[in-house]
Amino acid sequence: MDPNDVLRRIVREDPRYSLEAYFFVFRALSFAANSLETSDPPTHVTGQELLGAIRDLALREFGYLGKLVFNAWGVHSTLDWGRIVFNLVDRELMGTTEGDKLEDFDGGFDFREAFERDLRIDIRPR
Repeated sequence: MDPNDVLRRIVREDPRYSLEAYFFVFRALSFAANSLETSDPPTHVTGQELLGAIRDLALREFGYLGKLVFNAWGVHSTLDWGRIVFNLVDRELMGTTEGDKLEDFDGGFDFREAFERDLRIDIRPR
């Protein structure tokens, strides 16, 4: 079966998260695998490593709008990213190791801190 069909089915069955969120997880997984400092490609990316890649990729692509983009996709916490990952695992579109669990994604990072911490808006006329 076509993976895109499986993703659309997941979204129909669990409409909390948009299709874009699922695609972003795959891009972040690739980003994480390429970012890890090893001589060989890693065989496994941990939940915390994936969350770091999600944050870094979102900052790179969306900047201060990262939180707004995530919220528009239905993602309001790092635990939501874990739920997305485990939806993919349940459909065999991603793999896990024996020790991986949903709780690995809980409290990974605060969206406001990650995306709005240094935000300064200057409204003074020029």
